[in-house]
Formats: sequence, structure tokens, C-alpha cells
Amino acid sequence: MPSAQVIQLAHNEKDMPMRIGVYLAHPRPDSFNGALFDAVVDELRGLNVEVRAHDLYAEGFAPALSAAETETVADVAPSADDLVQAHRAEVAELDALVFVHPNWWGMPPAMLAGWVQRVLVPGVAYKLGTADGEPTGLLKAGRALVLNTSDTPAERERDEFGDPLQRIWSACVLPYVGITDLRRIVFRTVTDANERQRDHWLQEARRHAAALLDPRDADA
Repeated sequence: MPSAQVIQLAHNEKDMPMRIGVYLAHPRPDSFNGALFDAVVDELRGLNVEVRAHDLYAEGFAPALSAAETETVADVAPSADDLVQAHRAEVAELDALVFVHPNWWGMPPAMLAGWVQRVLVPGVAYKLGTADGEPTGLLKAGRALVLNTSDTPAERERDEFGDPLQRIWSACVLPYVGITDLRRIVFRTVTDANERQRDHWLQEARRHAAALLDPRDADA
């Protein structure tokens, strides 16, 4: 089985460096989400990936959708927000996406929800011919990795709540824009995890990030 590093070398030999966007949505830079973000970015850069790392809170990304951006069928006009427009241009060129965020009320933080609504717009991330038609995903990226933290046990998340984050990412968002290869990893429960457990999780996050270059390596 080829390693992720071998796959990356082959990728580079064709002068096609892999470009991966990594997005952190947590307001505290000292959070475990922040540590996961740093580990993923470090791992990918060590594999010579062209990493576009975004701490959305640190960047001051404005998540509130404007009235002009509410079109769902016609292509959305360029945003007057330069940062939003830069994110739109960049995401169209990425080969894979990584999202790092906590589970808050069964949803991503409002910051990340706003990023999805303002960046993954018609004409950039998908095309929709009619209001009731099937979307055509426009993103180049075929793979995504979602890393979540949670303080809810897995059984309760599944049986009582139905794991809403899984539905959001695997059914409502990523397939809509053309990403069909999704791996979602949940680290739980974070609040009572000791340093040894957290170190193990960070290594697991690195392994899954590296596997974006070759998904077979994630289960090796």
C-alpha cells in the first residue's frame, strides 16, 4: 500500500502541488480545537502540501449573510466584502477541505455556518438551474475531513439527537457542492480528557489529515 508521502511525491513530480484549505472555527486560540488545527496544518505542510490555513475568528471573517447574497438559483454577484471574495476565489481552487470545530447545540459555530452561507454560493460552489432542481457541484475538491470535539457521549448523540452534525456535513452541505468523499472524526468527551488522551487524539488528527493524500492510509 503506498504511503501518503509517496502519493505526494508523485503528485509533485507532475508539478501539481495539492492545495488543501484548513478552517478553524473556535473563538479561543488555546482551545483543543486550536491544537487540532495546528496539528493538521503542521502535518500537511510536512508532506509538502500547499496549505491555506484559516482561523476564521482571528481573520475577523464576518459571518452575517447580506441581503444581496441570498440568491439561491442565479450566480451570486461578487461580494463587497474583500475577505469573503478572497475566500470564494480560493475555495474554487482547492483539492480538499478540512473543517475543525466544536459541536455546539448540534450545529457548527455561527462563524462557520456563516462562512458556508457566504462562501459556498451559486456560481462558486454549485449551480442550480431551477429552485427545485438537483444541484451541480462546482468545487474542484473531491475530499473533505471534518474534525469535531464534543462533550456528548456517542450513544446519546446518536440515539437521542440523531447526530445532526453528520447530517449537516454529509447530506446538506458537502455533496451539494460536489464533495462526496467525506471522513468525519469526533473526539469525545473533551472536557474530562487527560493530556495523554489529547496527545493520542492529535496524532489521530494528523493521520487523517495525511490520508487526504491517499484515503487508504486512514485505516492502516
